[in-house]
Amino acid sequence: MSPMSADGWRLATGTLTRIPAGAIGQVTAPIARTAMVIGSVVMAPVALAAGLVGWTAVRLGAPGLVGGLLVVGIVAQLSRSIHWDGLADTADGLGSSWDRDRALDIMRTGDVGPMGAGTLVVVLGLQAASYGALLARPYGWLVVAALVCASRAALVLGCLRSVPAARPEGLGQAVAGSVPWYGAAVVWLVWAGVLSGVALLSGANWWAGAIAAAGGPLAGGVLLWWCVRRLGGITGDVLGALVEAAAAGLAVVAVMAW
Repeated sequence: MSPMSADGWRLATGTLTRIPAGAIGQVTAPIARTAMVIGSVVMAPVALAAGLVGWTAVRLGAPGLVGGLLVVGIVAQLSRSIHWDGLADTADGLGSSWDRDRALDIMRTGDVGPMGAGTLVVVLGLQAASYGALLARPYGWLVVAALVCASRAALVLGCLRSVPAARPEGLGQAVAGSVPWYGAAVVWLVWAGVLSGVALLSGANWWAGAIAAAGGPLAGGVLLWWCVRRLGGITGDVLGALVEAAAAGLAVVAVMAW
């Protein structure tokens, strides 16, 4: 592995999880591209741990929603809740009646307003309820873990070369425009294949996984379009919001498709 690729793995692991990854130097475009493309892969230990805990709880008699909430909570704890923070801040910024600059200032403060709090409840509730229903299926722990990992593929959407940074500084500026369209397409096609295989293991038709995979880029794409139109591009908060929106889209469509 080249030093640049190793730095990409460290950036992805250290940013998206609490797994110690070591320090890196300057974040260059190749390092950012590597980190965004493999973001869904480095989540595997976190997603598997959360899926197994939720599945065990359901097997021991806990309601599905309890299992789903355990999954959501463990994923948040092992990723420092960074995507929750991004979702709340983005919702507050998009929901404000101020202009672009003021909306970005609101997002920068980090305070959670009513729009952010309400959005967290709805989006995380959709995830937990959907995961709870899927945990009851054969290999439910694997189904949920795959969906959690796939949700991080939303990062490649936000980092497409056609999407600018909303600010001249911060994480958004460091990774904006780092992923070519064909790289994003490959990432999502891979996850469509993975989810199709998981669907077969769980007793569903293979195409249920492919349909579920469409829920991620659909939900994330709509939110990305809104953010670019309203804010002028992406920020680190927007990337976090894309992940949580994609997670909800994947989970809800998976329940309906399964």
